Order: sequence, then C-alpha cells, then structure tokens
Amino acid sequence: MSHSRRSLNINLNLLPSKRKLDDYAPLWSAEILAMGGCHSFAPSFSSPNPNPNPNPNPNPARVRDDSSLSSSSSSSTSPASSSSTVQFFIRTDSKTVVVHSPRDSTVASVISRALFLSGAAASPGQYRLIYRGRQLDAASTLSASRVASDSTLHLAARLRSTRLPRSHRVVDDILFSASCLLHSHPAPREIDALLLEFLASTPSATQGGDDVDDTTVEHLGIFTLAAVPAALVGLYLSDRPGCRLIAESAIRLFLRQAPEYVPKPGHLHCSVIVLEFCKLIAATCGKSDQLYVDCRSALALLMEPIASSYGSLQNLKLVVELYPFVSEVAGYLIKGLESEEIDICQQNLSEFASFLVAIRTAIKQWLGGTGKGQISRSFFHDQNHPMHESWIRDLRQVFVKLLRMVDECLRKYNDLPAAKGPEQGETVLAVLSGVHKFSKIYEDGDALVHEVLMARRASVNALVRCAKRNEKLKWMLKYKDVTDFESRRNLTMMLFPGGKDDYERMHEMLIDRLQLLPESFEYIGQVEAQALHGGLFVVFKNESATGPGVLREWFNLVCRALFNPENVLFLPCPNDRRRFFPNPASVVDPLHLKYFGFCGRVVALALMHKVQLGVVFDRSFYLQLAEGTITLEDVKDADPCLYMSCRKVLEMDAQLLDSDALGLTFVREIEELGTQRAVELCPGGKDIVVNSTNREKYIDLLIEHRFVTCTSEQVSHFAQGFSDILSNSKLKMRFFLVWTSKILIEC
Repeated sequence: MSHSRRSLNINLNLLPSKRKLDDYAPLWSAEILAMGGCHSFAPSFSSPNPNPNPNPNPNPARVRDDSSLSSSSSSSTSPASSSSTVQFFIRTDSKTVVVHSPRDSTVASVISRALFLSGAAASPGQYRLIYRGRQLDAASTLSASRVASDSTLHLAARLRSTRLPRSHRVVDDILFSASCLLHSHPAPREIDALLLEFLASTPSATQGGDDVDDTTVEHLGIFTLAAVPAALVGLYLSDRPGCRLIAESAIRLFLRQAPEYVPKPGHLHCSVIVLEFCKLIAATCGKSDQLYVDCRSALALLMEPIASSYGSLQNLKLVVELYPFVSEVAGYLIKGLESEEIDICQQNLSEFASFLVAIRTAIKQWLGGTGKGQISRSFFHDQNHPMHESWIRDLRQVFVKLLRMVDECLRKYNDLPAAKGPEQGETVLAVLSGVHKFSKIYEDGDALVHEVLMARRASVNALVRCAKRNEKLKWMLKYKDVTDFESRRNLTMMLFPGGKDDYERMHEMLIDRLQLLPESFEYIGQVEAQALHGGLFVVFKNESATGPGVLREWFNLVCRALFNPENVLFLPCPNDRRRFFPNPASVVDPLHLKYFGFCGRVVALALMHKVQLGVVFDRSFYLQLAEGTITLEDVKDADPCLYMSCRKVLEMDAQLLDSDALGLTFVREIEELGTQRAVELCPGGKDIVVNSTNREKYIDLLIEHRFVTCTSEQVSHFAQGFSDILSNSKLKMRFFLVWTSKILIEC
C-alpha cells in the first residue's frame, strides 16, 4: 500500500473513550512509573530518556491525511523491514502518525513515544491504544499484543469516571511539565501556576462539623496517588539547569499555600502529602537539607491543630510515621542541653511541642479513647502484651533520655539565671514544658516529672521567678509543693494579657468623681472584655492630671466603694476588716449581680496592672471561686459566731445531744430585710433531729448553705468578670486553685 505523507502536530482533543475508566488498567501503573517515558519517576529518581531515537528533533514523525491513503508508497526507507522493529500507524481523530518501535516495547512507552514525537503537551496516562477493537494493556509489549507491521492503532483519550476531572487534569499537567523539564524540554505551563490552580480548586469542607468532605479527601488523594511528590523530588534531584530551583519553588509554594487553601478539617490529608515530601527528601538528600527541614516544620504546623480540633489520628500507621520526627527533634534538644551555651533554636522547640500533641492524640485514639488514654508500664515491659508495639518501647526511651538530660541540666546549673543568663533559663523552661507534655503519654509520666521537680526545686524556682510572660508555663501551677510564693505569683501573673505592650489602642475613661461608681461601671462593666486587655487611660473631669498615678487612684477609689459594707456587695470579716467575702443579702437587687461581674473585672485589671488595692479575700471566698469544698475550719474568720456554735455541737456529749436538749433540726433560720424564714437543709429536714450520729452531716450542710448556696449567683458573676480579663478564660479555676492555701493573695 502506498501512502502520501506529511508532517503534522497531533490535535490531542482525541477520541474520548465511551467506556468508564474502571474498565481499564490503573491510570499510573508500575510500568508507566518505571518506564522511560514522560512520567518516569521511579524510586531511584533516575532520568531515563523517553526518546529511543537519538535524533533531538521534536517533530520527526511523518503523518498523512485519510484522503491520501492510496496515493504514494509506504515502502520507502524504513526500519520496519528489520525483524526486531515494527512500523505501524497511530490514528488520532482524522490524523495519522507513523511510529517505528522495537517489538519488545511496552504499549505505555509507545503512547509516550507518540505524544513526544508530536510535541503535544499531554500526559501519557490520559490516553489508551485501541487495536482491532480491543484496548491494549499498558504493561504488555507490542509482540505480546500481536501488533502486525503496517497496522493502524487508535489513540483515544480516557473518559474518567470521577467527580473531579479538573483535579486529574491539573495533576497530569504537573507531571507532564515536570517530565518535560527533567528531559530538557520546555514545560507547557509553569509548575507553580499549576500547583496554585490545584490548591484553588480544593472543594470546601462540610460546614459545622469535624468530618472532612469526601470531595476534599478525593481531591488531595489524587495528588498523592499520582505520585506528584515523587515527581517534584525527582526534579529537585536533577542536575539539569534550573530544575532544582523550579522544584524547590514548587514544593515551598505547596508548604506555604496548602494551609491557606485547604479547609482546616482537610489538614490531616494535607499533612499526608507533606509527610511524603519529608520521607522522600530525607531518603535522597539527607535530613540536613534545608528543604527537608522546612518540610518538617510545615508538617509540625499542620499536626497540632489537627490533633486539637479536627480529624482522626487513630490510624496506627500515622503513629508510627510521627514517632521518627519526635525522636529526631528530641535528639536536637538533647544535643542543645549538652552544649555549654544550651543552644536550642525556637523552631525545634515549637516542632517538638506540635509533634507531641499529635502523637499523644493518636495514641489516645489508638487505645480506644478509654480512661486517660495513657500507655501503661506493661505495654513496654511485657512483649507478650496483646497491644505491645516496638515503637512504644522506642518512644519511652526517648522520653526517659530527655527527662534525664533536663535533670542533669538543672543539677549542673543550680543558679542558672545568674550563671548563664535569662535566655538560657527560658530555654530550659521551654524544654521542661515539652517534657511535661511528653509525660502525659504515660501513666507514670507525671510522677517521674514531679520527682525531678522536687529534686531540683531550688533550680526550678530560680528559673520561674525570672521567667518572662509565657502562658505555656501554666502547667506548673498545679505543683504547689514545688513552687514557692514568688514563683506562684509570677506564674499567675502570666495568665493575664500583656497590657498596653500587646495592644496599640488604650481604653480611655473620663470619670466624674461625683458619679465614680456608675460611670466606672459603664466604662468597665458594659464593654467587650477584649477592649480591656490593653492599657487603661483615666482622666477625672475638670482635672488635668494623667498617667499611672491617676490610674492607681482610680483603682483604689473604685475598690473602696465596691467593698464598702454600705453598698451591700461584700461583708468584712469581724476580726479583720480588710478581709472580705460576698454578702448573701446582696442578691435581693438584680443590679447587684451585674456589679459583682464589674467587681471581678476591676480586681483582675488591678492585678494585671500591678496595682495593690489593700483588699484580701477570705479563704472561703477563694474556695468558692475555685469550686472547692468549704469546711468548718475554712469559715473561722468569716463567721466566728457560727464557727463557735458548730464547734460546740461537734464537741457536745453524745448522750446530751441525743436527748434533744438543743432542739435542732436540719433547718436554717435566715433573716432578710427584717424578716425571718426557715430553709430546710435537705428534703424533710424539719423532721430530722440532730443527734450524735448525724451532727457532722448537719454541720456540713449548714456550712454549704451559708457559704455556697446563698452566694452562688454572686460568686458566679464575679468569677465570670474576672475570667473576662484573663488571656484565656478557661484558666480562672487554675488561678484561684493556686491561692486556696493558707497564704492568700493581696489585691
């Protein structure tokens, strides 16, 4: 047969397949990934030449129109006569390209060859070859497929059965552009632009829930399954001019932009991609490569919000994947602690904290979420334990080694702030905070940390007293047996915002001295709490004085008015008029409850601005704020008469008490606004006589009603106002728990 031939570029909007993709082989088979085609990104990151023909001309193919099939001979010079090669025609729509290929060539390589010869900007995985009505297997050879010489094959585009054709197309374009660059051909489109297009097309996650939208999972999964990370790392390893810079730019763009484009519930799936980058770069370039370090940092940033709010980390594989990062970063911390200057970078501290949060959450979910989700000692001591895993033992060794290093550091530098300076002290405290977070993984972890803190109590207190504002140190507040008074005071002050140093705008107040309390209430009690987290600027009407002195005067005047017994809000202790507790009678006026909230804000602001008010809260009031249990001994100062009466009941002779000589029942007489009323301390209390067997219960119920039930609303409003000023309102209980001891804080 003779044919008329001419050169022609193929139009790649080719015959779309009428069958679903599921009927065919996978889009990226192992053969395609390993072959010498346009998408050859094998694990070895080799760069095979996709063109068996050494001729560099990108358009050497001879093509023909269907209208000239019978015009000229096809027997011109051709290697088809050789038994080792075969000549055939690949038809694309109305065009045909002539291809010469060895008989042992795979179908996948032939597709890649045809596209390369045509100079088309398309990916081989998007196409399939049809011969005599059947689709050829991409991994099969021409010989095995029985492709005869001078036969015609049809190149057809795949019609994907997917909800996200755009995602597949963009991923294919990324791979093809990377392949072109890898083989010194110009890329049809910039990889950075394609990556941005892929991220911008991420579907929105389901609103208002922790579940990730299926389309988001599928979208990000396409990126991983198509081996785009391997392609970009392969380009990064290439020694061809410009390839390394292009790949590095693309990877950094993904690290930087992915958290912005991908909704937070999808960050878990995004972290899988970054994890792949980390493993590939570490395996090929080493962990000292800066791009690997940046990938590890990006992974750490993605992990912490996942663990605290989104997604599920219960997959054991993810725990195993995270363990090497914890071990690696812990190694840097240990090395830094061993150095003379305690040289540890802030980035390593942040990464360590983030990975710990993630792996702890993963372990809790792996354990089924039962109890505290902590690993017991039997897990890493008993290899026959049903849940024993090798990584558990290895992770434990990392924890113990880091804890020992911190202990040694505290022992060596007993007076660390004076010896090495505040910066080194802050670093040691940061590592200590990380170790405490690490300890939460194990049942005995807290006990081990507490043992070290007690042994190095002097060093710990020296560090805490000199520590700057750092909310991450709040965990130390629970170790009251370790910290002294000055350390606890510094720790509690860290719970407040930084004042004007943290906020540009100050809250301005113009106060009339004659309307001091009402106007101050409007300025402080009726505004958003966030407006008070900055500085306060106070000016009295018709006065020119300003500055810290005026602010201190305003605080003292307002607090003097709030704690004045004539205003009914608080009562002073009879034996110490500077010690106050809430007045049960203050509940009669609804406005008084709002003033309790206002009072809580004022007291917190005074502490935040370090203004002493000359006011001390009674122990019973602190216990209420800390939601603790109030006993008889706790009310000794607040109500000495009640205390003495209760003591007499407890110490009374049992026989005399059982004779009902006192005539007591489980009822409390209350006087309000000149009237008296009886309140039962328990159901049916008026019929229960106090005797020697139930007198302890009677005293407990009496104290609870007098100091808890009758003032619960007042205390609740005060606590809410106080917590409004804290940098984190959830820390209010932790603040008051510190001061429920015999040593009370003076406002």
